Amino acid sequence: MEKIRQNLVESALELKKLRVLTTLAVMGALSLALKAADVDIGGVASIGFAGIPNQVVDMLFGPVTGTFFGGAMDVLKFFIKPTGAFHFGYTFNAMLAAFIYGCFYYKKPVRFWRILAAKGLIEVVVNLGFGTLWSAQLYGRAFLATLKLRIGWSLFINWPLNTAVFYLIAKGLEKAGVFRKG
Repeated sequence: MEKIRQNLVESALELKKLRVLTTLAVMGALSLALKAADVDIGGVASIGFAGIPNQVVDMLFGPVTGTFFGGAMDVLKFFIKPTGAFHFGYTFNAMLAAFIYGCFYYKKPVRFWRILAAKGLIEVVVNLGFGTLWSAQLYGRAFLATLKLRIGWSLFINWPLNTAVFYLIAKGLEKAGVFRKG
C-alpha cells in the first residue's frame, strides 16, 4: 500500500517539471495528429492510434499525470474532431483508462502480460462497461443491445490488436532508452 501511495505522489510531482510539461505538449500534439486519422466503423467503434501517446505519457509519468493529460486530451480531441455529442462520461473514461495504465506501467519494465492485463481491464470496465452505458444514454440505445454489438469487437479485435501494437512500440522505446530515469 505504501508503494502505491509513493507512486501516486511521485506521479503528481512530475507535473512540476519543465521537461515533463514539454513532453506532454509534444505527446499531445502527436495524439491530436493521430486522432485526425481515426476511422469510424458504423458508429459502434473506431480504429485509430491516438491513444498511444497517452499510454506513453502514463508509462513515463504515472497515473496522476496521465489522468490529467487523458482528460485534457479527450476534451481537446472532441473540439478538434467531434464524433458525436459531448458527454463527460467519455472524458471520465479517458481519465480512468489513463489512471489504470499509469498504475500498471509507471516505473515498471515493459512486459507483454502487464500490457495485456491493463488493456483487458480497460476493455471490460471502461470500454464495454462505461462506454456502452454512455452510448446508451447519449443515443437512446438499449444497453444490452449496444453491449452485444460491441463485445466481439472489444474482446476479439481491439484488445489483442491494441495489446500487440502497444507492446511493440513500448519495447522499441524501452530499447531506445526512453524509459530510463535520470
